[in-house]
Parts: sequence; C-alpha cells; structure tokens
Amino acid sequence: MTTNPFFEPSELPYQLPPFAEIGEEHYLPAFECGMVEQLAEIAAITSGDDAPTFTNTIVALERSGDLLTRVANVFFNITSSDSSAGTDAIEADISPKLATHRDAVYLDPELFARVESLYQRRDELGLEAEERRLLEQYHIRFVRAGARLDAAGQHRLRELNAEIAAAATEFGQNNLAATNAAALIVETVDELAGLSPAAVAAAAENAGSLGHEGAWALRLQNFSNQPVLAELADRDVRRRVMAASLGRGVGEDGRNGHVAVHIAALRAERAALLGYPDHAAYAVEDQTAKTAEAVEAMLGRLVAPAVANAEREAAELATAMQTTAAAADPELRSWDWQYWSEKVRAERFSVDAEALRPYFELDRVLRDGVFFAAEQVYGITLREREDLVGYHPEVRVFEVFDADGTALGLFLGDFFTRPSKRGGAWMNALVSQSRLLGAKPVVVNNLNIATPPTGEPALLTWDNVRTLFHEFGHALHGLFSNVHYPFFSGTEVPRDFVEFPSQVNEMWMAHPQVLANYAKHFETGTPMPVDLVERMAAAERFGEGFRTVEYLGAALLDWAWHRAPDPEALADVDAETFEEEALRKAGLAIDAIPPRYRTGYFAHIFSGGYAAGYYSYIWSEVLDADTVDWFNDGAAPLREKGETFRRELLSRGGSVDPMEAFESFRGRAPEIEPLLVRRGLVE
Repeated sequence: MTTNPFFEPSELPYQLPPFAEIGEEHYLPAFECGMVEQLAEIAAITSGDDAPTFTNTIVALERSGDLLTRVANVFFNITSSDSSAGTDAIEADISPKLATHRDAVYLDPELFARVESLYQRRDELGLEAEERRLLEQYHIRFVRAGARLDAAGQHRLRELNAEIAAAATEFGQNNLAATNAAALIVETVDELAGLSPAAVAAAAENAGSLGHEGAWALRLQNFSNQPVLAELADRDVRRRVMAASLGRGVGEDGRNGHVAVHIAALRAERAALLGYPDHAAYAVEDQTAKTAEAVEAMLGRLVAPAVANAEREAAELATAMQTTAAAADPELRSWDWQYWSEKVRAERFSVDAEALRPYFELDRVLRDGVFFAAEQVYGITLREREDLVGYHPEVRVFEVFDADGTALGLFLGDFFTRPSKRGGAWMNALVSQSRLLGAKPVVVNNLNIATPPTGEPALLTWDNVRTLFHEFGHALHGLFSNVHYPFFSGTEVPRDFVEFPSQVNEMWMAHPQVLANYAKHFETGTPMPVDLVERMAAAERFGEGFRTVEYLGAALLDWAWHRAPDPEALADVDAETFEEEALRKAGLAIDAIPPRYRTGYFAHIFSGGYAAGYYSYIWSEVLDADTVDWFNDGAAPLREKGETFRRELLSRGGSVDPMEAFESFRGRAPEIEPLLVRRGLVE
C-alpha cells in the first residue's frame, strides 16, 4: 500500500487524524510499517560506534515510533468507541504482535546496555531535572520489562506477554458482545411503569434496532447496578435486569470467567519470573502507593465503617419497602436498593431524580457547566469547530484557547452510547503534547449517555453530570500538559494518581456559581430552585454507604485476583467460586450490594490498564478530597488557585514525582480525614 493516511503526519489543525480518509484497510499496514520503522530506529541507536549519550540514546528513543504511535492512538480509541467485526479481527491479530514488538524494544540487550551505562553515570551528565527523570524512568521501565532476565527467562516472558495481550483482547470483545446480548426485552409497556415517556420511547427504538419491533429493550451499561433500576416500578422486571447484568461472562455465559482465570494465572507467572511475590506487588511498585501493604492498609481501614454505614441504609430502605408495598418476599434485594433509595430520597429530601432531568440538558451542561467552570477556574474557552470531523458522526470537535487567546489544542466529545462502544467513560489522547516533537494536544472524552428518542433533547441524570465533569478533568490534564518529552505528557502518570485531577474537577458540578449557570429547565429556562440544590446536597450524602461498599467490593475483588502467588494457586479455579470467597474474606459478601464490577465484565482489570489498580480511584480520592478543601478555604481568589493547581500539577504530567507535585501546591503531604468525612465514614 503506497498511500495510507497514517504514513505521514496529519496536515489538519493540531495534527487531528484525518478520519474522513481512514478506512479499516489502513490499520494493519500502518501497524506493520510502524513496527518495522521503530525497530530500524532502535537499530540505528545501537549500531553506531559512538558512546551512549543522553541525546543519541534517550532522546532518540523518545523520537522513535512516530508512525506506530499515530496509528495506535487512533485504532485503540476506535476499538473502544466504534468497533466492528473488522476492527475486532484486526485487534485480535495485532495485540499479541504489539506485545512482541514492545519486548523487542525493551529486551534488546544492546539498547539496555546503553541505558544502563547512562543510568550509572547519571550524576556526571549534567542533566536538567526533566532529563534526569526521563533517564531514570526509562531505566525503571527496561528493568521492569525484564531486561535483566537471562535468555530463557526472556523467552518465556515474551510468550507470556503475547498470551496476556491476546487474552485481554478476547475478554474485551466477549464483554461487548455479552453486554449487547444481555439487553432485556419486554413485551408490554406496562412492564416499564416508572420510566419517563422519553425513556419508554428510547426503549422502543432500542428494540427495533435489535430486531424486536413492537417490543421494548433495556440496554445494559458496563457495571452491576443499572441506572434503570432506580425507576422501574415492576419488581420482577428489576430482578430480571439485575440477573442479566450480573450474569454477563459467568454462569451459562462463562467465557469471560475462564478468560479471567487464565489472565490472572499468566500475570502471576510473569510476576514470579520477574522476582515479585505476586502481580499486585509488581503493579504497585512504580505507583505512588509503592507497596501492596500500603494499599491493603488503606482499603482495610475503610471496610468496617463503610459496611456499618450501608447496613444503616439497608435497614431504612427495608422499612420503607415493607411499609409501602406488600410483597411475597419482604427482604431487601439487590434489585430493590436503587428503587427504594429514590423513594426514601424523594420522601425525606423531596428530591425526585426523574424530576431533576429537565434541568440537565446535555448541551447546556456541557457549555454552561463544564466549559464555564473551566473558564472561571483556568481562564480557557472552547469553540466548536464544525469544519473538523471526528471518527463518528456523533463526535463533536472543539478548539481550546488559553486566557490570552493562545491556541491550546482540540477537545473531542463522544457522548452517546451505541452497540459498537464499550461501556463506561474514558479519556484518550489522539495527539500528546510535547515540545520535543512540536505537538499540541488532541484529546477525546467518551461517555455512554442514553441516546434520546429522535428529535428529543438529551436530558441527563445527576450521575451523568458527574461523569461529564469527571472525564473533562482528564481532558484538562491532557490539554494543560506542558512538558518537553512525550514520555511525560498529560495523563502519563502513575495509575493511582491519574484519577486525582478528574475527581477534583467533579467539585465544580455543584459549585453555586457553576450550578446556577447550567441547571436551568430545558423548556422554560427557569433556574433550578435554590432549596432543591440544598436538598440535592443532603440527598447525595444518603447512599454513601452503598456507594463505598459497592466500590470496595470491586477494588478488593481485583486485589484478590492479583495476589495469587503463582499459577498453581489458580489451577482449576471457578471464577464465581473464587469471587464469592474473595468477597467473604474481605467482609463484603453482601447479597444486596454486588460489587460495582463482577469478574465476568470487569473490563478495567482484564482488558484495560487497571490490573491490581482499581484501588487507585479511592487512593486518588484522598488527594482529591484534600484538594477540594484547599480550593474552598478562601485563602486566595479562585482564578489564582486555578493557576496554581494548573502550574504545579496539571501542566507537569509525569515530569516530576506526582507526590512531590501534590506537596508543592498543597504545602504538605495529603491527609485522609477529608475523604473519611466525605464518605460518611466518620462523624
């Protein structure tokens, strides 16, 4: 193939990928050429007679693989957000090849010898701070990739990496198929009592798209508790929704249970080969947590008070259910929790979740909420570029400008769910900022907001609003990046630190000035009543027990899978049995509160980058809650604080130690007390 849109850098603004020119036939040739090209660049580094220098080795490494990076950034965003049978086949083919290619780079003995030589002489090289950190981080990456293993060890490591990559791809593709197949089909509209007319109409459209004309379909999202459970009045329909949700990948559809066990065993073997007691110890070594013991101490501190809080909530919900509705089964079940939580909230706080939706129209929340908050805190503005196209017709492109009018980069928003998109929400970088390469950032946010019926506005839940602010926090981390080397760009920070900026950005959703600017009725423009805002804040605190237990269940399930000391410990393991035992040992075997993700659809850890890392959300929340206190202490104007946070943390990516960056703007180490108060775990 002589013409391929990936073969040369894009000529569009900010090197936005030329999506209108990209076809599925371009990916595989670009990957193959990219790998060949980078290996040639590595050979050029190692084949010369010149002694290793920072420039001819480390900087040369940073410049290598440009074509491979271009195609990978686009392709793996597509496989998550708009996959097809064609991209699935390409991913299954290319994932193990990419793992092999990565090993070819990091297990190259001559290349490692040059890096090792520089590392040993790092005090003599006169390096600036970012240069020294880059050298040290490359050295860590080579060692952790197995560069010090003998030939036999490296051979086995290459096999393991390829197998893990292939299995992770299989898990992700199985998960998308299972989630689509698990959509609940109902035959009568009476079964949808409690849903809004718009939601009923959307369910009818969903059913039609699935070939069930005249019926209604409730699509699932990729977590255990489905949002629709808060609204459906028919208890049996709620039960069926929960059963469909929890059954993905296990039970009769047990494919992903087997794949999960296989991946965990492969990771355990790899950790042992690299000299670690288990994969969790390997995973946290280069995170801010540093040790498995530190993670376990923090999670362990939270379980008992969270369970006690949840038990108080459960008792109140059970009383409301038994008082209000006679039932053959009076016990509070998992499919009852969200429904009765909304009933109690509506009665106690006069807050009806469905009645809130008209105040949260997507475009207004985006422009007058998310973008407005960023302007107030950081001075940036965004302008939609309808002349630029994304990878799907629903993708919107915005140009981002700094306070002085300087162009920062591009932000792409892909907000609606579709069968070709995996569940959840995430941020990807299509182009990473780097002064070395002269690149400005192009970032994309993906969400899974329910698509409204044709011609209807997209009205959000409060949780949708939170997700919109959260993911834009990741986008800001990428957009504000101001580093020299791409290795450190934007969100290239430890996994247990990466959620911190995004969680901080959630604070603006309820900030009085911001909320008043966007929370307006989509038809009348009437602001949300002030007393309703206050009741919402109180209602938010009700349910923290449930939310914390649900999260901890998933975090400790992830941890259990990755604390296995060797593959033999997972021999003949049944995924469901393992999961039940792990939750029991953790003190979280609560039938009414399933973990946020069960093994069969825990994509974060089995097909994403969070293996032994799901704890990072609450680890980062310690920093987040402490930072929210800092923003709210009134010691300086908001814009001044925003500039400090941007300068000391958001702009620096991984170019400094993240905890040093935190302490630089906070003036001290983080404290956990604000998190405990927020989560209702202390008075």
